[in-house]
Amino acid sequence: MAHDHHHHHAHDSGGGLKAAFFLNLTFTILELIGGWYVNSVSIVSDAVHDLGDTISLGTSWRLDSLSKRKATERYSFGYRRFSLLGALINAIVLILGSVFVIREAILRLLHPEPSDAKGMLYFAILGVAVNGYAAWKVSHGKTLNERVISWHLIEDVLGWAAVMLVSIVMLFYPSPYLDPALSLLISLYILWNVLKRLQETVFLFLQGKPADVDKSAIEAEIREITNVESTHHTHIWSLDGEHHVFTTHVKLKPVSSINEILEVKNKLKEIMKKHPFEHYTIETEIDEEDCVLLHEQECSDS
Repeated sequence: MAHDHHHHHAHDSGGGLKAAFFLNLTFTILELIGGWYVNSVSIVSDAVHDLGDTISLGTSWRLDSLSKRKATERYSFGYRRFSLLGALINAIVLILGSVFVIREAILRLLHPEPSDAKGMLYFAILGVAVNGYAAWKVSHGKTLNERVISWHLIEDVLGWAAVMLVSIVMLFYPSPYLDPALSLLISLYILWNVLKRLQETVFLFLQGKPADVDKSAIEAEIREITNVESTHHTHIWSLDGEHHVFTTHVKLKPVSSINEILEVKNKLKEIMKKHPFEHYTIETEIDEEDCVLLHEQECSDS
């Protein structure tokens, strides 16, 4: 007596990713030329980060559109997990970018070179505006993929704010150490945040229980239904950090009519509606029924 349920939320994230991608692509080309022209390590390193962001945004945009497709024969849960793959790729790109920036900054600290402070300032103002707008476009997204992308772009806004600050200070107190020192600090801060995100992504990949769902509370609520004896084999995992999957077996007390079973099933549906489950499957077992899985679980527990 299993019953399935699919539930879809309308949510447009592709538009924001598309706009951010083209914005970043144009700006990356511009800043690679400009960074070399004004001899600033923070601008060149920001350009490398932006290049990484552009690749990530392109990947995410593609994966995001894939993740909205309906279920197929090959992918019976649909393509939502593709967006999780996007988050993983993005995190790796960002980590590699940060490591490169840290290396460049350390080299520049060891071998200082002067930079064009005024040119840096103009670029920084443009950088804050472009990346700020792109971050705002993507920030409305809810998926883990979009949150990682949002971090990419916030990182760039912070990077450019630092370049702006450094260039203003350098106009009055020229120092070749300020530029690399600040880009080093920001890279370490971002690296720390991305590693936390990566941990979350890997956890979801390994089908860990999503943090916004309380498994024990749901089981307790199910057991409170009239004619429910117990629950077993309850599993909860997430497709993309936002849409979750729930399965359980519900053992019934002795029932005298089909209506009592239907009543239990209707109450189960009401409980499921309260939670962010994209899909759920509940196996209801009557009291005389023997569940092979339950015996297997008891054997493995003992």
